[in-house]
Amino acid sequence: MWPTIVVIGALLALSVLVNLRTSRPDGSLLRGVHPYRRLMPFVMRTRGESVVYFDLAVDAEPLCAYLERARERFEVDVTHCIVAAAAAALFETPEMNCFVAGRRLYRRSGRFVSFSMKRKALDKRAKIAVVKLELRPEETFRELCARIGDAIGVERSDARTHADREYALFNLVPRPLLAAAVALFRWLDYHGLLPGSFIRDDAMYTSAFIANLGSLKMGAGYHHLYEWGNCPLFVMAGQIEERAVVAHAAVAVRRVLPLRFSYNERIDDGLTARAGLETLRRVLEHPGEHLGCLADDGSDARPLGEPLAISN
Repeated sequence: MWPTIVVIGALLALSVLVNLRTSRPDGSLLRGVHPYRRLMPFVMRTRGESVVYFDLAVDAEPLCAYLERARERFEVDVTHCIVAAAAAALFETPEMNCFVAGRRLYRRSGRFVSFSMKRKALDKRAKIAVVKLELRPEETFRELCARIGDAIGVERSDARTHADREYALFNLVPRPLLAAAVALFRWLDYHGLLPGSFIRDDAMYTSAFIANLGSLKMGAGYHHLYEWGNCPLFVMAGQIEERAVVAHAAVAVRRVLPLRFSYNERIDDGLTARAGLETLRRVLEHPGEHLGCLADDGSDARPLGEPLAISN
């Protein structure tokens, strides 16, 4: 009897100690949370039942003109611009850089963006590769593009990446053991005990995930939020298309970039989401002003973490 009591007591003590933890390798417990928001993870226990969807139609005429000029100076495409716009939104609206884990709300340490791509464009048989980058506030848009290019080069090479080796290892594990291992990882993650080495390279532990389907000549869809990891925002971009729009009391045909967002409303309210998405829109509709890097002397290169000027 006494051994049983000792074991139960030790487990209770361990449970108390675990619940007293206020930090994880990727974030710290958010203090001063409104009681209503604190209860939301208990009422809406999964990302699937707490997701809300937003549509955004970005006027792509300025973006297309900017890309035409920028490509004369460095390698850049729509995905680079969306990543930079998401970075601006995260720097301008830090409330969006939170996540729910273990039914608690955390502020993320650092700002990260993950994005997916085909290892060989337009090849149906090519594997999907995912890049995860930490955003640097002092970095310019051109520097970010160079870093993205380096990461894509590694993923599209024939070299076996960390993810390749990890997937190959998992595929060798029998299903019962794999299910048990995933259950263990989820338990550790719930209690903030998952080692930082597991989180660092996992693309689902990120501030935002971006998928540009326009690069595959596809429209934008509504993407689910993965229960694995703690990503609270998924951005889907479609192919730039011509639409009839109303401007200055007249109908005109303009190029539009369709974006669709899946947002975990447990991290903050819709007003915060709106502020972040409006920042993203401002950057994409005024890229020359906010991204710069077109001047020969570099005078228009601004750090991504610098507050944005108000655009009309």
